[in-house]
Amino acid sequence: MYTSLDLGPLRCCDGPKSRDQRRRSKLGNRKKWLARSLRIIRYGWERDPFSPSLDALLAGANTGKRVTARDGAISLAGTFESLPGVVPIDMKTWSSQHLRRAQGLYYKAPMNYPQRPDRQVSLDDVRDAAKRIAGAIERTPCVHSRTLSQLTGAEVFLKFENLQFTASFKERGALNRLLLLSGAERRRGVIAMSAGNHAQGVAYHAARLGIRSVIVMPKGTPNTKVKNTREHGADVVLEGDSLAAAAEYAQQRAAGEGLTIIHPYDDPAVIAGQGTIAIEMLEDAPGLEMLIVPIGGGGLISGVATVTKALSSDVQVFGVESRSYRAMYQRLHGQPVEVGGETIADGLAVRDVGELTLEIVRRLVRDVLIVEESTIERAVVTLIEIEKTVAEGAGAAGLAALLQYPDTFRGRRVGIPLCGGNIDTSVLAAVLMRGLVRDGRLVRLRVAIPDVSGSLAKVASLIGEAGGNIVEVQHQRLFGTDSVRRPEVEFLMETRDRAHSAAIVAALRAKDVKVTEA
Repeated sequence: MYTSLDLGPLRCCDGPKSRDQRRRSKLGNRKKWLARSLRIIRYGWERDPFSPSLDALLAGANTGKRVTARDGAISLAGTFESLPGVVPIDMKTWSSQHLRRAQGLYYKAPMNYPQRPDRQVSLDDVRDAAKRIAGAIERTPCVHSRTLSQLTGAEVFLKFENLQFTASFKERGALNRLLLLSGAERRRGVIAMSAGNHAQGVAYHAARLGIRSVIVMPKGTPNTKVKNTREHGADVVLEGDSLAAAAEYAQQRAAGEGLTIIHPYDDPAVIAGQGTIAIEMLEDAPGLEMLIVPIGGGGLISGVATVTKALSSDVQVFGVESRSYRAMYQRLHGQPVEVGGETIADGLAVRDVGELTLEIVRRLVRDVLIVEESTIERAVVTLIEIEKTVAEGAGAAGLAALLQYPDTFRGRRVGIPLCGGNIDTSVLAAVLMRGLVRDGRLVRLRVAIPDVSGSLAKVASLIGEAGGNIVEVQHQRLFGTDSVRRPEVEFLMETRDRAHSAAIVAALRAKDVKVTEA
């Protein structure tokens, strides 16, 4: 994201004011360098619709008016115009060497650029985004779940964002940002870094709008997301072992090719697009009292909270993060950000949140809840079994919070966006099988039997009579046996629940079968 007067090391200065001071610091020459650099970078500077100061700045550079710097502001033909949020530094740090580096380059702010008051997101911004993306984005259903309500003790309403074309809410913000590009920016193309869902949203809508897109993904991105992004027509680059490394590469390539960065979360236009979810939820499920929103970088919850607090200040917004990646929680509580490790919720695996999203969450969100990996897996299984819908780990995180903290939401009308459904089939299969084990519906029994004809058939018959379904049998004669004449047999069997498994074990022991649960 290119920001007003954020020229890397060449920021607008808090320069000396007296004539002697200006002479000593050669301020006049540095003013000329500023004007010259503005003329150089104006062709690649991303227009910021949320900052009227940038329009004035570009107008001054394009018309050749004299541009000077003083006290963190710019002067166009003698009229000062404030640029809030620009961090002043001493003009002495801006040397001719810096100017030479500016030739033909695009100066850019970090991906998590400093928060500026003029970059706030309002309800009007979200409403404008809703009009802008209407017709190209699905208005997904937000429906009451009777079974989940009975299970959790809350009145649960689910927003099925996994039914979007790319199976994720991310295309809302991506499309809104793309539609705000200037003609020149469209011709040059865009670049995005993402673990998958934002990438697919950018790739799909960029292709639909005839815009070239480059997508940078960490090397560990799930295969299904890499495959789908390529199929949408993007140039996919796998770079780095984390989002941070992918972001660094994306910035370098953007600078070299003049591409516009479409940030996955810390961009007002992206946040406004994500906030359209809340408008739909509050219209389709009136009377909601609480919303539970997953947090990766914070774009979704920032948009949702902005809308919710503007339309119904009594509605409480809760965020949810995984135990392994809880950067928002740590930032809010003044803790050092320490995240990492494996997680099923790869959409939440963000090393740090955005500065803009952090500020919005700090103001508008009631609390951020931390959920365990096992609870996220349980939520994925629950949604498949009850709602017959597939959600990825991050998409199911909202329900996971409801399952882990039922007392917080009991008796309340709770809205949960199922924000994505892109999960590898192999991972999904493993999660479903682990869910059966966790619920006691897939059990492994170790049985010691005499090494005589008919013994195995007798035990199998007893299991069948008790209602168990044998899935697999493994005969063990060499390891873990008390006697070579008394081998062990492992039975993998399906049961109704833990109580049924216990009943089968009891039935075997009643027939003097030596059995243990493996």
